[in-house]
Amino acid sequence: MNTLYLIISLFAIGAIIGMYLLTLVLQKKETSKFMAFVHGAFVATALILLIIYSSDHPGLTESIVLFVIAALGGLILIIRDLTGKSIPKWLGVMHGLIAVGGFIFLLVHAFSNP
Repeated sequence: MNTLYLIISLFAIGAIIGMYLLTLVLQKKETSKFMAFVHGAFVATALILLIIYSSDHPGLTESIVLFVIAALGGLILIIRDLTGKSIPKWLGVMHGLIAVGGFIFLLVHAFSNP
């Protein structure tokens, strides 16, 4: 269970950084590349740990699928940002909402199982 709490903590820290980045996108300000990479490092680590953890603990498929979809959206966002293209607000919002959905499934799994 300690591993699951670590995963939740990593996603939570990533989410806080992600909210900061989203506020910059919504205000049409330049995003911090450093913070974008820190965000990506936290959530990528959490996702890898979640996939490994799920091999012994079933019931996390929905969470993993949503996080993978969010990660693909995040990859598009960082590529657009690094190439100097504008980041569509709707994509930033959808990326965040899909990740929140995955986080909710993760929390339900963590706190509903004995």
